[in-house]
Amino acid sequence: MYTVMYIFCINGGLMEPSEKDFFSRIKKAITLNPFSSQRLAVDLELTGMSPGSPNEEIIKKLTHTVSGVIERINQRSRGQGKSLSADNAELLRYGMLFQVFHLYCDDYDQLIQQQVERGKDSCKVTFAREVLQRLTDYGFSKSEALQSFALFFQMRRAYFFIRNIAGESQCVKELRKSLWNNIFTSDLGLYDTYLWNRMEDFSTMLLGGTGTGKGMAASAIGRSGFIPFDEINGCFSESFVKTFITINLSQFSEQLIESELFGHKKGAFTGAVDAHKGVFARCSPHGAIFLDEIGDVSVPVQIKLLQVLQDRHFSPVGSHSAERFQGRVIAATNQSIKSIRKQGEFRDDFYYRLCSDIIEVPTLRRRLDEHPDEIFVILSFIIKRILGRSSQALVQEIGEYILTNQPQDYLWPGNVRELEQCVRQILLHWSYTWQQAPDEPVEYFSAAIENGNLTAQQLLAHYCHHLYTKLGTYEAVGQVTELDRRTVKKYVVHHQQR
Repeated sequence: MYTVMYIFCINGGLMEPSEKDFFSRIKKAITLNPFSSQRLAVDLELTGMSPGSPNEEIIKKLTHTVSGVIERINQRSRGQGKSLSADNAELLRYGMLFQVFHLYCDDYDQLIQQQVERGKDSCKVTFAREVLQRLTDYGFSKSEALQSFALFFQMRRAYFFIRNIAGESQCVKELRKSLWNNIFTSDLGLYDTYLWNRMEDFSTMLLGGTGTGKGMAASAIGRSGFIPFDEINGCFSESFVKTFITINLSQFSEQLIESELFGHKKGAFTGAVDAHKGVFARCSPHGAIFLDEIGDVSVPVQIKLLQVLQDRHFSPVGSHSAERFQGRVIAATNQSIKSIRKQGEFRDDFYYRLCSDIIEVPTLRRRLDEHPDEIFVILSFIIKRILGRSSQALVQEIGEYILTNQPQDYLWPGNVRELEQCVRQILLHWSYTWQQAPDEPVEYFSAAIENGNLTAQQLLAHYCHHLYTKLGTYEAVGQVTELDRRTVKKYVVHHQQR
């Protein structure tokens, strides 16, 4: 990850074999996704703790162990007046980076919260000098220390915002893992060596139904870009709040959408009494733009967006001068991208420019099917947001009300957003108006099969609809049933309209 700058000795005997093995595994842990099962396995192996242990306790113990091994090697080195071999010195540096990062995680978290509250003006970093001094004392050059300090902040921001996507269902675990990989790739060493300043070419498509949390996922990506540290002013060069820009494309008319995207010059059209900067002009080199409801834009606008993604240049409305776009693009739609492409409403070339990474945000129904108790986890976040503080008693009461009163196999068509409104209605009236009639119980379906009351068409319609309530998309049902999407949709709609 970094160039080794130590003086080598001939035998390199200052690191015991067990210590070398320990730091080799620390190096592996550093490069792994912190939301992956592989990283957890390495951490548990190194600490000897049980799988159910809180992550904070695992990291605390591991950091303490790393600190002890570093100190032991340093004392041995001072006593013998020798230096480590090249390989061992590099391993030790990984241990030092691991130690310093985790020693200051609480400080980084406080800085993140301060920056969210302050907004677009970058906060002073009171602990920066201490971290930089510790790194230079360990033998890192000034430029390496500054790079590491900025990378630490980026890593902690990403972890902070991704961790806020609550849930223990497998699909949510996969979502958190995918978001981290989207920011750092699946190998942090690869990212740090080659890609930390080149991620603008990696566009992202977020797919999922209304209210699933695509905006939250986009925010986790958009607020976690690499931002250099300005040592002279004692702050990061930009606020991560400022670097993330969102625009909902469905709220603008065809006449205004180009102005919002690309800006316009004064007098470019009737009503353009002043010049206006669009989102592409306002986006910084360290930033990202979230184009929500990308599936709603017209083909002519898609063509212009495609040109921006290809050439990284755009022109404001009414101008022939080209301006450069240096940020990253995140797009989202709640529509079936396969369907609108097939219908010619979404250009294939535009899609292929956006799909460096495709991340599916799961439905609430799927999350609850995989992990029923997840509703209490989500309610904890919702209630804290509404009340401004936690209340486990209300979480239990509202959760029990929902589980007792919701219709059987309720789909939660509005997903997490609907659940938020459900909580508000319950707080006001201690009741909720469910958004659709309950489906036929699974027991009725089973009884109808047992009694031989269904035709082949009815059987397929019941089964496809049942899978659709579980899986959330026609494509997923098609994979299970080996039917094409159109046939699946026909049976699901037939069942809903019966």
